[in-house]
Amino acid sequence: MSRVDSIEIASENSYIIYFGEPNSTVISAEVSAKIAATTAQIKHQLGHHLLDLVPSYASLLVIFNSTNCDHLWVKQQLRSALSRPLATQQEASKLVKLPVFYSTKYGPELSLLATNAKLSVEQTIDLHCATEYRVYAIGFAPGFAYLGEIDERLAAPRLATPRLKVPTGAVAIADRQTAVYPAPSPGGWNLIGLCPTPMFNPQQVPHMPVNVGDRVQFYPIDQAQYVTLGGQLHEF
Repeated sequence: MSRVDSIEIASENSYIIYFGEPNSTVISAEVSAKIAATTAQIKHQLGHHLLDLVPSYASLLVIFNSTNCDHLWVKQQLRSALSRPLATQQEASKLVKLPVFYSTKYGPELSLLATNAKLSVEQTIDLHCATEYRVYAIGFAPGFAYLGEIDERLAAPRLATPRLKVPTGAVAIADRQTAVYPAPSPGGWNLIGLCPTPMFNPQQVPHMPVNVGDRVQFYPIDQAQYVTLGGQLHEF
């Protein structure tokens, strides 16, 4: 069980497994790969006793059905799952490609990021598309996937004054992470374009196109393609 630091009771029907310091938000591809592989193992181990798994940067919350099992049994099952060899990163994750309509009109910080990086807008778009990003965590809203790490030339702090409303599908950058807003919400990230792919749909299974540990790569599309794929245009 050396892959984790501790397993602790989180509530009457949950455990939290720590893969590093509690509440850590340090980005680590190695830790993320361990969490993704462990998530798959626990799903298999607990089966129908499992209600949900909530991975984060350095932890995994395991929520179980307390009507048909108890803490002692679940902890034994967790130890059993954690004693098995980890799957490889390729076995535990998938590559998801997301289209983006990059636009200085619909992505108001795109020009600013290009200027700060001493790049053209086209070069900035190419740079954003060149990386396979890892999904490190999902929150603050369902489907909001924190992706990292972007090229340091595109890194930018959050806006001093957050917007009251960021539209669905807005593609954004904050520090060395990038993300797609799954629904309208307040937000202080730098907006660079729009993605037509729904990031959360409770009517579909699975609800999200990505999970923690998956890899994401963006590719550019034009406005007509964006609209054809179901995207809505939002001006600022």
